[in-house]
Amino acid sequence: MRGNKVRTAAEMQFDEMMNFFFVVTIKDGGKKQNILSRKAANVKDFLFVNGGRMFDKSKWIWYALASADDTYGEFRAHFYCRGDGEKTFCRISCDGDYQLYINGMFVASDQYGDYEHYKIYDDIDISRYVTAGNKLFAVRVWHPGMATQRYIPAQAGVIFEVTTGGQTALVSDKNIMARQSPAFANGYCKVITPQLGLSFLYDAEKEDGWISGDAAGFVPATEVDKKCSFSARPVAKLVYGATVFAKEVKTYSDKNYVADLGEECVGMPRLRLFSSCRQKITVSYGEYLQDGHVRRKVGAWRDFSFEYIAKRGENDFFCPFLKMGCRYMEITGESALNLEKAGCVPHYYDVDKVPFTLSGALDAAIDDICVRTLRLCMSNHYVDCPWREQDLYVLDARNQMLCGYYVFFNGNREYARANLLLMSKDRRDDGLLSICFPCGVNLTIPSFTLYYFSAVREYIDFTGDKSLAEDVYEKLCDILNAVLSNMLDGLVVRWSGKQYWNFYEWTNVMSGNLRQIDEPLPDVMINVLTVMALDNFEKICAYAKKPYKYADLRHNLANNILKTYYDCDKKRFFFSEDNRVYTELANALCVLCDIAPPQDAKDICRALADGEMDACTLSMRVFKYDALLKTDCGQYARTVLDEIRRDYSKMLDAGSTTVWETMEGAAAFSEAGSLCHGWSAVPAYYFRRLKDYLPQ
Repeated sequence: MRGNKVRTAAEMQFDEMMNFFFVVTIKDGGKKQNILSRKAANVKDFLFVNGGRMFDKSKWIWYALASADDTYGEFRAHFYCRGDGEKTFCRISCDGDYQLYINGMFVASDQYGDYEHYKIYDDIDISRYVTAGNKLFAVRVWHPGMATQRYIPAQAGVIFEVTTGGQTALVSDKNIMARQSPAFANGYCKVITPQLGLSFLYDAEKEDGWISGDAAGFVPATEVDKKCSFSARPVAKLVYGATVFAKEVKTYSDKNYVADLGEECVGMPRLRLFSSCRQKITVSYGEYLQDGHVRRKVGAWRDFSFEYIAKRGENDFFCPFLKMGCRYMEITGESALNLEKAGCVPHYYDVDKVPFTLSGALDAAIDDICVRTLRLCMSNHYVDCPWREQDLYVLDARNQMLCGYYVFFNGNREYARANLLLMSKDRRDDGLLSICFPCGVNLTIPSFTLYYFSAVREYIDFTGDKSLAEDVYEKLCDILNAVLSNMLDGLVVRWSGKQYWNFYEWTNVMSGNLRQIDEPLPDVMINVLTVMALDNFEKICAYAKKPYKYADLRHNLANNILKTYYDCDKKRFFFSEDNRVYTELANALCVLCDIAPPQDAKDICRALADGEMDACTLSMRVFKYDALLKTDCGQYARTVLDEIRRDYSKMLDAGSTTVWETMEGAAAFSEAGSLCHGWSAVPAYYFRRLKDYLPQ
């Protein structure tokens, strides 16, 4: 029976597993705690267990000595548990990602993004999954192999140990049984986007129950040479929520269905369907529909889809290796199929909002979609957007942190700190920061590197945690040395070469797409951002109790900006000598850094408020608004709030449940515009900062 059918045993088992897993938080004295992850207050707390070094007896293993791109290894072994109430933990780290099972029960997934020199391990309390007796430990590991903006190639491998009652019960070594996964296509190497990385092909007919019973093809694991030092996961593990199934499914044929989840969701795909034969099914996903269908291919190098080979009969599929950001899913078969349910298993960082009430209905609605966007853009680290990229960028994260200090409990301190620390672990040869973190491609946005100083200083100001200043001080020094070595005739010049993207914001002049932008010439933006970085570094040095030696250089650089880029007649700054364009962003930054003549700053702000210059994009309005509020908060607070209401109401009118990357919405970037973008959520910050100017 299908339709209102009796649920199969497999379905009930899946739901039992998921229900068992996603109820993972407890309240202890009002503080929410993750009971799946025992997080260290100090990394050193976990370096030694049982009187010896953690992983002292464990080895990195794989199913073969050599590793290829986009491969899946499966590993299994038994361990004994007395089951007398003693705590049992699994510590695990891998290259890529993992799925952990105990006696067939799904326990955990999700390797934290890291580097070989900053290797992160999970410490998972598995006590609730074990009883007395022999238990089957099974883990599947995905090794991407290919460099992307989210992955740095390294030797494939997994390392783990299980302790029960304080004693080692299982270690990874050559005694572990291993094989290449038969169900996942190995060497598939299909790219979704260069930012997201790889998709997958899964063959349900090749499932063999290896996580709970006997299975063929296993041989002793191969120990691999992989040397790492380990750090504890710096934030709590993400949690799984109850499956969000489609609110509406449109049937175009017995081979084609479009499922509407009702709102933007972030999580893992789940399908229930009946197939009369073995067939390949393509699942596409996205944030919007075009002519009633999900636009699977966007541009020449984006393909938002995965492939699933259905077995004959009932299929219930869940994949923890692919995190989708989408509202719509389209399921297309080669032959007839009956789609019973399609949805997303939410996977999120568990954080609570500080209570905040807005009396104005429009303000409340805008705040709601901003806060929802902030939540959806919090994975293991901040992501720019869940659909198109899922990358940690400095500028995006800085805006998200600024909001988080006000929106979430405890200023979201732990999470923000972990992100800033991860950025500091980046190791580019030129001293700048990579375009995102961790990043496997040789590309940087120099301007984003300079925003890192703002993010660090703001974190310390808001949280009072001065220890971060010491942790990242050397990295900040390296960055400054790199920037200041790129000066000519008293001004910082743009970087040249394919590895440098001289981007400032998404406007014609400042996007870095013009040819002249790559020439080693100065412009107002890279120089005022350097001044801003120096100002922030002075405060960071004070926090770290380090000497600051750049006062004269900062003074001279500010004067050179004023002499070179200030139009005394129009009382505003232009972009460059070969592009005398007046932009809101450049002028706002010059006001914030006190480069603009004091008597002229008010004129610049009047022009900013009246829209007389090339407008800031959504991501950069925070600097425009801060310049206005710095100059005259009383005069411009309502200007800021009115502009927010004017533009963000357009997103609400379009039916959006999240905030857009740009005001063009989905039409931006050849219809690759993100409809859920964390850097645009800054109204949540200004509503709280300017609460005295809101209707009561």
